[in-house]
Amino acid sequence: MGSKVSRKVLLTMGLLSLTAAMVGFGALATFTDSATVDQPVSSGTVVLDPLSPSAANNRLSVGASNIAAGDTIQRAALVKQSGSIELASITLTTTATTSSLLDTDTTNGLQMVIESCSQAWTESGPPYTYTCGGTTQTVVASRPVVGSNLTLTNLDLDAGADNFLRVTLTLPSSAPNSLQDQSSVIEYAFTATQRAGTAQ
Repeated sequence: MGSKVSRKVLLTMGLLSLTAAMVGFGALATFTDSATVDQPVSSGTVVLDPLSPSAANNRLSVGASNIAAGDTIQRAALVKQSGSIELASITLTTTATTSSLLDTDTTNGLQMVIESCSQAWTESGPPYTYTCGGTTQTVVASRPVVGSNLTLTNLDLDAGADNFLRVTLTLPSSAPNSLQDQSSVIEYAFTATQRAGTAQ
């Protein structure tokens, strides 16, 4: 009697297991479909063109010697962003790679002013001087020649825009005798920063 009951229980359990397996199999056997699409995404560029001394609108690497108190040094610089992304800003850092009182004396040493012209500057010289046939704007107001992360104002920040700049260094007429026989080398480093992120 006990053996028959055991066989019935085992048989019942086996049928339940088989039924559960079939139910599980049926749950997985559903209809499916899918759809795919490709979305092309590419990043833009921020590219500042090199400041080559070979053209009339790029003279920053041309030095000046035997300057006296009251002298000015004018140099043109074409700052062009030839990349494809609009900019948020262009900044300038000037450092003295060779230093002297010309750059360390912030009152009597070299003072810098940067202006922009709405078209290419007209060059005369050397010694170089520049006149603007369009509209001029102040980019950096008068300040000591050495500065860090100076924001350049009144620039065209669109991709591919030309910014025609004139950098003027002045040794103040009040410069004392201690500024005689001094030598400095000023490095100009322009940095372009992309616009803020937007919905695309």
